[in-house]
Amino acid sequence: MNENQRDVMKKGKGFVAALDQSGGSTPKALLGYGVTEDKYSSDEEMFDLVHEMRTRIMTSPGFNSEYILAAILFEQTMDRKVEGLFTGDYLWEKKGIVPILKVDKGLADEEDGVQLMKPIPELRELLDRAVEKNIFGTKMRSVIKKANPESIKRIVQQQFEIGNQIMAKGLVPIIEPEVDINSSDKRESEEILKKEILEHLDSLSEGQEVMLKLSLPSVDGFYKELIEHPKVMRVVALSGGYSREEAVRLLYNNSGLIASFSRALVEGLSVDQSEKEFNDMLVNSITEIYKASIS
Repeated sequence: MNENQRDVMKKGKGFVAALDQSGGSTPKALLGYGVTEDKYSSDEEMFDLVHEMRTRIMTSPGFNSEYILAAILFEQTMDRKVEGLFTGDYLWEKKGIVPILKVDKGLADEEDGVQLMKPIPELRELLDRAVEKNIFGTKMRSVIKKANPESIKRIVQQQFEIGNQIMAKGLVPIIEPEVDINSSDKRESEEILKKEILEHLDSLSEGQEVMLKLSLPSVDGFYKELIEHPKVMRVVALSGGYSREEAVRLLYNNSGLIASFSRALVEGLSVDQSEKEFNDMLVNSITEIYKASIS
């Protein structure tokens, strides 16, 4: 583990930029950026275009370590280059931003109120590549839609089982059991989820640390115990479908919780903007999210 990067993640002021849209969500991400599906005719062209979008964001002057602690990358982004350097090296060496890799392969179909992660058959090889490319940590997402105690237990168990494999490689996992913001019993799900996470945290071995990525809670300050837990490096919040304005408002009400926004970060950016328009919009987004993250 890079101790300088650990210090940034544990003590730094700022937030985590999520630039990890994968194959299934890439068309939607490009559409939000103003690139319609008629602009590409293959997956290869699509991924080239999304890498251009991400490169434009990462190389923007406003995208820097004064505001941003880390960036979460899609596997293809890790394997590509930005200004002649592999993306993780560019982020750390040129920007002082910690690189993190999304490792999950998407969600299984909903069953008993939750969506577990699909199997990750080549996880060991992917983690080895991440280590070679100087990646600090990983991220993996599951989704909770109903307050089913047994199902939520399975979600957390799966997350920590894979998290242990990740820690064994010297990487820091971000455990992300998202609670659907449209769930009718979101608050109950969060209560069950917190209890399960605390039990798993207490069972971690000496020297093990994880990060957590959670939905903005229904009760302000609800994740204080997790934020202060000695086995937790950082707790970050996903925007989860909220607009940037609403996500930022909720974040202000949760001291110690920092943002890890994806769609809310890139909201308002367009392929047709001039460099000044693009950079001004990005700086505006980054500043809003940063202020809420350090509140």
